[in-house]
Amino acid sequence: MDEAFWQTRWARDQIGFHLDQVNPYLQRHCSVLALQPGARVLVPLCGKSLDLVWLAGQGYRVLGVELAQKAVEDFFAEHGLHPEISQDGEFKVYRAGAVELWCGDFFSLSAEHVHDCQALYDRAALIALPVEMRKRYAAHLQAIMPTASRGLLITLDYQQSQMDGPPFAVTDAEVHALFGEGWRVETLERLDVLQGNWKFIKHNLQALDEVVYRLVKRG
Repeated sequence: MDEAFWQTRWARDQIGFHLDQVNPYLQRHCSVLALQPGARVLVPLCGKSLDLVWLAGQGYRVLGVELAQKAVEDFFAEHGLHPEISQDGEFKVYRAGAVELWCGDFFSLSAEHVHDCQALYDRAALIALPVEMRKRYAAHLQAIMPTASRGLLITLDYQQSQMDGPPFAVTDAEVHALFGEGWRVETLERLDVLQGNWKFIKHNLQALDEVVYRLVKRG
């Protein structure tokens, strides 16, 4: 799993992970983040998610980070937006209204870049990464996010031996192992969504759970 993998997926429009609607878990649970208008929300590995527009529509400032330039350009084009473009270190930064998309390697993001982020939202970042990169990802969030920042994390949990990722299965035990030391972890919802997910049904999975967590960074 490397940069070339994701660049190829976007170049070939192999983006089955992209949802054509706002994520319903975000809509149901965003209030638990208790954010004030104008709060800045980090969205790692954001793609061209409609969730970015929804968050901006709630009055928040959105900082999305995405490796594939095509995803970033498609986002603004599909919403009829004409972003200002600048450079910040290794990142090419696109800004339009309340949305900023930083095109580059998430692991190059520094604490200074996110010092004013009160929250993070992860719908498809953690589950896009193999196990060793998940450890690195969680450690990086721990290193850069401000104390007391909050997070909304959505994962998939299924029998990994029956299907290759991505998206990868992330168990409840792994979530607590990755985040339990640096964050308070609370399960908000777990729902079996196997029915209707043909990609997973064909692998004869017995269950496919989507799980929503609230994270609060410890001091």
